[in-house]
Amino acid sequence: MLLVKTHRDALLRPLQIVSGIVERRHTLPILANILIRKEGENVSFLSTDIEVQITTYAAIGVDSEVVAITVAARKLLDILRALPEGEVSLILNNKRLTVQSGKSRFNLQTLNAEEFPTVALADQFNTCITLPQKTLKHLFSMVHFSMAQQDIRYYLNGLSLIVEGNGVIAVTTDGHRLAYCQVTAEQEFTKNEVIIPRKTIIELQRLLEDTDEPVQINIANNQIKFNFADIELVSKLVEGKFPDFNRVIPSGYVQSFSIGRESLLRSLQRSAIMTSDKFKGVRCVIAPGSLKISSTNSEQEEAMEEIEIDYSGDIVDIGFNVTYLLDVLNNLKCDQINIALGDSNSSALITVPDNDRFKYVVMPMRI
Repeated sequence: MLLVKTHRDALLRPLQIVSGIVERRHTLPILANILIRKEGENVSFLSTDIEVQITTYAAIGVDSEVVAITVAARKLLDILRALPEGEVSLILNNKRLTVQSGKSRFNLQTLNAEEFPTVALADQFNTCITLPQKTLKHLFSMVHFSMAQQDIRYYLNGLSLIVEGNGVIAVTTDGHRLAYCQVTAEQEFTKNEVIIPRKTIIELQRLLEDTDEPVQINIANNQIKFNFADIELVSKLVEGKFPDFNRVIPSGYVQSFSIGRESLLRSLQRSAIMTSDKFKGVRCVIAPGSLKISSTNSEQEEAMEEIEIDYSGDIVDIGFNVTYLLDVLNNLKCDQINIALGDSNSSALITVPDNDRFKYVVMPMRI
């Protein structure tokens, strides 16, 4: 039975969209597969890891029959990537899927579609948000790097999304630093706060594009759903209470200065060369007119950088994990940043000039 006959790229695109969450090793072997369902010319491709589910659609089907199969995602994707451009056919025969292109032919095992564990949609979604794709992508990109990875405090392994009034706020923290960003929606919301898992955010960063096309976000008590272009992404939410970020973001600092993002980034990158994998600390001495950055390692090697700054406050001698500083500087696109400080034991606050919608807090470390 001929299922699909189309150009290679028309089949490759939906497979690339859904295959990102497919894990090679799983307790359920069928989760290494994708579910392909054909209803006439409409073909849907679905993948899930039980926590996250992605579905996309393409009008590439042949005939009017309704058919559903599952096949190994990575193998099918690798085959299509390796094939030259041209026409590709998918043929189902005796529980085997044949991929045919020119004189190339591959036979793949399939598993029963009825055994595929799809995620059930929530009965009721309480909040609906519509944002342009580029706005949502920007919101996530400004904070995603501060998410925790496999922290025992499971509620940190994700992104806190808060809607209130017409504001949509994203906050992440791993306990050592915190990133905050806010965008404005055209709707008004009653307050709702949820935690989106890390894997879901990383996948959305991959799928969202810099366009004005809308994303519809529907939030239920234990689930969130994103619809954009021809993609539907459904994810479980992380249970738990996210820390009160308002208590973490410093206010009232009187000592601050502006500095070129690029020059600070290059100086920190050079200083980081002399740090070790176990100890990523750099020492920063902020004095009137200058910022001195230094680093050493166990072999008594040393790096020293100095940047002229417009600063006339007290001398502050403070240490930071250089990775935490590099993460935010690499992520920002502005020419200048503002750095506000208390003393050597207080967190630093990094902001963007004339923009109160982004804040980055980084805790000091002993040097």
